[in-house]
Amino acid sequence: MSFNGSYSDHLHAEKLHKISISTFLDELHDARGGVGANIAYSLGLLGATPVLLSSIGPNGGDYMQDLASIGVDTSHVFVSKLPTASFNVITDVNQNQIGGFYPGAMFDSASLTFEPWKDSGVIFTVSPSHPIAMDRLVGEAKKWNLRLFYDAGQQVTNVDGPDMARGIDAAEVLILNEYEISLMSKKTSISIEAMKAKVPIVVTTFGKDGSIIEGASVPEAIKVGVAPVSHVADPTGAGDAYRAGFLYGYARNWPLKTCAQLAAVCGSYAVEQIGTQTHRFTPAEVTERYKAAFNEELDLNKEQ
Repeated sequence: MSFNGSYSDHLHAEKLHKISISTFLDELHDARGGVGANIAYSLGLLGATPVLLSSIGPNGGDYMQDLASIGVDTSHVFVSKLPTASFNVITDVNQNQIGGFYPGAMFDSASLTFEPWKDSGVIFTVSPSHPIAMDRLVGEAKKWNLRLFYDAGQQVTNVDGPDMARGIDAAEVLILNEYEISLMSKKTSISIEAMKAKVPIVVTTFGKDGSIIEGASVPEAIKVGVAPVSHVADPTGAGDAYRAGFLYGYARNWPLKTCAQLAAVCGSYAVEQIGTQTHRFTPAEVTERYKAAFNEELDLNKEQ
């Protein structure tokens, strides 16, 4: 949902304790989503074969079939009797967003576990989901010394500080946007600088201002800009596409700058479309846009 106005015109600092706002919506779109599924979707477009570990409602059969058709392994998705989780968001003209999330099938996620892959050496991602499930999976990653991408995302508002602190402790890579990492710091009482000193790799995204890679294993901060887009239709899902690009390169031991540049290219496709899984690209199109954006050649099949 979107409206041709700005939240700043409706929200007043002296009245934040008594909010009553109604906006006239210009557009309404019903789209597929879920952070894990969004990341897996773009990984599939890149030619990877990610495993999706999640819960979905009984009406999700077609959705899973479509993900499987682009190479996503959906065999570990649990089908719950509860409705599929949903996120309703309203975006203003400045791309600011206010949304509400209903977990639905995520309440029924007790069976999800990393155990089948604990000796495989693969990379695991804990993305926004039910807070209890997120904390349990973080605990498994810590217990079995798994390689963990910790991505609390928009759940930073709902995950308890101690739970997020455990995520920071277990993470090989911490990836958040500027607002999320600030709120995480506040809720955990761990300064951002302390996070960067502890976690090997900390990726902070800044929307149209690109991203920066820091961390205990990064001697000097790496700043990466965005890839140019033809137009901005909707920022929703751009961060998930960014994560897919970064994960793709990171799993192949690429230089971190290259990972972030591919991430920026993937994110650029997402912002050009409304919805989180409506963008499309081929590996050839990605390499072409990568060259245009960063004046470097990219071989998606190369492993370091």
